[in-house]
Amino acid sequence: MQILRALDLFVGQLQADGRSPHTIGQYRRHVRALGAWLTATRGSLDLRKLRHQDVAAFFGAPAARTAAGTTRAKRATSVNAMRTSIRCFLRYLHESGEIGSNPAALLKRARCAPPPPRAMRDEEEQKLLAYLAGHEGDAARRDEALVRLMLGAGLRIGAALGLDVEDLDLERAEAHVRRDKGDRSETVLLPHQLVEHLRGFVGARRSGPLFATADGERVSTRHAQRRFAAAVAATGIERRLSPHACRHAFATRLLARTGNLQLVRRAMHHRSISSTAIYAAVRDEDVRRALAE
Repeated sequence: MQILRALDLFVGQLQADGRSPHTIGQYRRHVRALGAWLTATRGSLDLRKLRHQDVAAFFGAPAARTAAGTTRAKRATSVNAMRTSIRCFLRYLHESGEIGSNPAALLKRARCAPPPPRAMRDEEEQKLLAYLAGHEGDAARRDEALVRLMLGAGLRIGAALGLDVEDLDLERAEAHVRRDKGDRSETVLLPHQLVEHLRGFVGARRSGPLFATADGERVSTRHAQRRFAAAVAATGIERRLSPHACRHAFATRLLARTGNLQLVRRAMHHRSISSTAIYAAVRDEDVRRALAE
């Protein structure tokens, strides 16, 4: 069983299981990295000859532990993601009968704390919104509405861009997200100030993409990311921020205001409280304040 043929079978199974294109792409990259290393060091891509010692050697080598084309060490979480990909790949081949044993059976994920969420700070939000509000034109109004929606409701950029005008129920202050992460549908609650802004942004429109190009086509995620990055750079914000920083800011602000992690979990539509717990990290300034009381 050659690794590239096995990868095709694995991808077919992932697609049948409804895994997202992003997840499939990550698995594909990780398996190809293993294949390149096997070619360079073992001279064989036959997975029937793969031993658990080979898998261990791969994860001890620079091919798995450094970023592609550099000598910079990967983050522990990135290596863990690769471990998951290889474990899933080889387990699938074993369970489907393509190989006789699972050479990744002994592979364990490293224990490591997740990195703190890179949330947009209050002053950064103000700078970005002021910049967007200070520009005229449909594209600027669209960009401002998108950022306000992500900041005010905690939506992922893909979910926000997937909304149609008819998905908004502004009388009930709700947005009906038809396809969020994991293809789940969600009803997202909207704060009053955001409802009023969206009401003005939508105007007389009754259907079609909420965030559209001049031609009426839905704005792509990549285009929105480029626009966001350009706006952040234009404000003079020195940190690299992605649109996901808006979602992190929403969660961080909500937790600071309520102190209720379960409430934040519900607002973020996390399946597990462990996904929400990253926002509960104690900050140094909170410790200093408590010690001073």
